[in-house]
Parts: sequence; C-alpha cells; structure tokens
Amino acid sequence: MSKISRFAVPFAAAGIAALTGLALTAPASAAAEPASYQATLAAVPLNTPDGAASGTVMLTLDGDQATVTETVTGLADKLPTDTKTLAALGIPAGFAGAPFPHVNHIHIAGQGTCPTASADANGDGVISTVEGHDAYGMIGTTFSTKGATDTSTATDVTVAPGGGSFTYKRTFTMNADTIASIKAGTAVVVVHGLNPATAPKASLSTPNSLNVTLPGADKKLALIGTAPALCGPLQASQMSAMPSGGANTGGGSMAASDGNTMEYALGGLALVAAAGAGAVALRRRRTSEN
Repeated sequence: MSKISRFAVPFAAAGIAALTGLALTAPASAAAEPASYQATLAAVPLNTPDGAASGTVMLTLDGDQATVTETVTGLADKLPTDTKTLAALGIPAGFAGAPFPHVNHIHIAGQGTCPTASADANGDGVISTVEGHDAYGMIGTTFSTKGATDTSTATDVTVAPGGGSFTYKRTFTMNADTIASIKAGTAVVVVHGLNPATAPKASLSTPNSLNVTLPGADKKLALIGTAPALCGPLQASQMSAMPSGGANTGGGSMAASDGNTMEYALGGLALVAAAGAGAVALRRRRTSEN
C-alpha cells in the first residue's frame, strides 16, 4: 500500500466512526405515543332495522389510560309511561318516561366480529346478548357515566348513557384484559337496548338472557332491555398510522426527536467530507513533490 493510501484510509475511517458514534448517541424517543382506535357501529341483524341507528367510537390508549368518545343516534328514546306496559317488560314504575338506558361495553376475547342473523340459535327472531357471545366475546369494559368501568357495572342502568341519541365521553383506567384484546384486534363495542317500535315481538315477552332483574321489579327484565342493538369491531385508527408532522414541519422518519439529531448527522457528514478532502489534498501534494 502506498504512503498516500496509508494516510487517507485511517483519516476517512475516523470520519465515518465519528458519524456512527454520533448517530448511536443521538437521543431516542422517551416513550411510546398514545395509540388510537375506532369503531363504526352498525345495526345488529334482526334486532335493529338496517340503517335505523348508527354510531361511532374513538378510543385513545395512553398506557392504561383510555379516553373514549362515543356518538350514537337512532336508538330507543324513552321508556313507556304506561305502568302496565312497564310491568310487562320487567321495568319498575319509577322509570316511566325516563330516557331509555343503553348499557354498552367493549366485549373481548371473541372472534372480533359482530353477530349475523345466523346467531339466532333458538329461532325466535331476536339475537340475545348470549347468542352474540361467539362473535364478540364477553364483557371486558363498561362505558359507564360514573363509577367503575369493569363488569360490576355491566347491567347497571343507572350509570348507562340514555336516550335515542347521545354522546358519551370519559377518560378512565382500563383493565389489562381489555387492553390486550384491543391490541389483538378482538375487541368489539356493543350497545344494548332495542327500540320497542321496531324490535322483534319476542324481545317484548322473553326474559333477558343475562338473568337481569331491575331493582323494584317483580320479574326479569325483558330481552328488549339487554339485546344488542348496535355493534362494531374496534380497529386501529388510520390517524394513528400517519406521521406526527407534515412535510413542511419535518415530520416522519426524518424528524429529530429533540432538534439535535439532524445536526449530529450533518456534523458527522462534514467530518467524512473533510476526511475525503484531506486525502485528495495529500495526494496532490505528493504528486507535485514527485
């Protein structure tokens, strides 16, 4: 190897090593960003006429902190005012004329889907909550307006959102099982409670499949109160897949985590360029001397 090569190679290598070292020591992101998920709620076959009701759910997970925003429309609006009708449905007279309670949950560890008409195993023309379990799984989290958000409030109508149209928004600590199901793609949002005006006749006379009896009632709540009305799988939101910044803000993979990464990289490249320039100058000097 010539003297020129012996000088040039170590010099250039030093510049590359400097670049590599600076890149390796550049600050890394301190923590994972919150993940976003969404669900489009559609009518459950047999239970709700197609297109009669709908809804959307946006959910953000930041560690075990969940922020949920749910908007629905077209559901059962108010409970009957006639006490005889209420009694027949297993609803205490004290609920007369109140907003129709819609208990709703994130069901987990099922197939991650919503039931089809074939889920009506007993052929009574209505899909009960239990008949839908194969598709959407068991209850993991309850969208309660206050208090606990686990299964302890799953059928508590006093903390359920109510009315034909409503917006539910709450931030709470989510249990590990629900988080795991969401990340695995098997979580499904289900809104319960059918509209008496359009519900299958069997739902008005058949006891609910969860054995729920409301406080003060003489009989089990009718199937209309607990059967699934709307359903939608939770999926990773498209927004969560987008870069944190646009092209004009330096977003994406080229963005510096603390404003210094690009500076480090440019500094390293300058060292390499300087090494190359030094090698060329040395070669020219040696040539002129010879």
